[in-house]
Amino acid sequence: MTVSYEVPESVVGKTAHVTVAIPGGARPGEVLVRVRGGSESYIAYADEPVDEGVQVVILADRGARSLMVVSL
Repeated sequence: MTVSYEVPESVVGKTAHVTVAIPGGARPGEVLVRVRGGSESYIAYADEPVDEGVQVVILADRGARSLMVVSL
């Protein structure tokens, strides 16, 4: 029996919109990213605080639906 796994589309380099403000540092917020013909929510971290509604770019995939972002 062959098992196939869907390789998730890379989100690094894409833009996203902050839906829950990101306090910065070790405290996460949330972003909405357009992927696979729809939108998906991810937990997001940033070095500096980012307000809700701000557009960000995704710097890194931290795993477990967690991203590192920076505001544009």
